[in-house]
Amino acid sequence: MKELLSVFKALSDETRLRIVKLLENGELCVCHIVAAVDMSQSRVSFHLKILKDAGLVKDRREGKWMHYRLNESDLFKRLLFLSIVERVKEEDMAGDRQRLEAFIASRPEEFAGISTACCGRV
Repeated sequence: MKELLSVFKALSDETRLRIVKLLENGELCVCHIVAAVDMSQSRVSFHLKILKDAGLVKDRREGKWMHYRLNESDLFKRLLFLSIVERVKEEDMAGDRQRLEAFIASRPEEFAGISTACCGRV
């Protein structure tokens, strides 16, 4: 029951729902998430830790940068993510998506791809 409480607590915050929605399309570096949600790195890391502790996201280190992705390891989590993706409207995410796209576009040409490069290499 503790695990279930942890999952629902983690999903009870708007910022964390926004992060989950951003991660629906794949892995992002913490710097991309920071740019998208327009918050300090420490606040974003706090929210990511809660999501990770609840087992909702996985991370991996690449140099000094952390990359996050949804942890879809079981059917329950997949169904939760599907519900979030369906219920969080794209218009509610428009600002986040615009900031993320602007951040990516501001990177030098060779570093613009999220999947292959990150802020630490610029």
